[in-house]
Amino acid sequence: MDARRRALLGALAALATKKVFSQGKVKLPAIGLGTWQTFDVGNDPAARAPLREVLKLLDGNVVDSSPMYGSAESVVGDLVAELGMRGRLFLATKVWASGREAGIAQMEASFKRLRVERMDLMQVHNLADVQVHAKTLEEMKARGRTRYMGVTHYSSSAYAEVERVLTSGKWDFLQINYSLAERECERRLLPLARERGLGVIVNRPFAEGSLFRRTRGKQLPPWAAEVGIASWAQYFLKWIVSHPAVTCAIPATSKPEHMKDNLGAAQGPLPDAAARKKMADYLGAL
Repeated sequence: MDARRRALLGALAALATKKVFSQGKVKLPAIGLGTWQTFDVGNDPAARAPLREVLKLLDGNVVDSSPMYGSAESVVGDLVAELGMRGRLFLATKVWASGREAGIAQMEASFKRLRVERMDLMQVHNLADVQVHAKTLEEMKARGRTRYMGVTHYSSSAYAEVERVLTSGKWDFLQINYSLAERECERRLLPLARERGLGVIVNRPFAEGSLFRRTRGKQLPPWAAEVGIASWAQYFLKWIVSHPAVTCAIPATSKPEHMKDNLGAAQGPLPDAAARKKMADYLGAL
């Protein structure tokens, strides 16, 4: 083993194996679960069966949904209730209605679909009517209806507005797109979130599958196994969650085997800055 590799492994071994966001008593594992498309299965028992197995694999993880995701909220709520897992999950959803009353009605519907009296995290979806909903969320947080409040977006074209919103409100979380294919938020949003002590949830960690298409048929680098990477999914996820501002990534899946693989990214050492650059360079050279 050459000196450079020994130095890399030594730096990695010195880092924590499980990343958590700590605010008050909440601690969040580095890998969570998104539900867009994958949990929109309605009442179909056969389609719900693997989703039940996906949820069984979680313990303290973020499960993120939205009323915009078809039946996903109801499916999550039903399965979590059946499994008796409410105390073992950090449930997050969103509001994307226009107007105060419509927003309140939509959020109340989400409480019912997810079968909770108190939401762990309520987010303004893609900044929809954000100033109006911010006031409502502050009131709900004060009454204990939601533990935390946040904003979300999925497009770099909105980053300037996201930055403005974050600097003018009392937010706890930011959910944003970030991956080896979408790195724009590194410039201003991730440093701002870290400066303000916000939790950062990463959506689109696989850039809507484009990273898998890019690496199809390609081998992992020879040093991947030595740093705890057993698949391309783990490669992409470890790179994301090792950023010091990132709390967790929420890849969506309906397959238990994919959930197990994704969770593996939170095991073992996390890459340091030098290792992250090496990972990005390797992918860039493919």
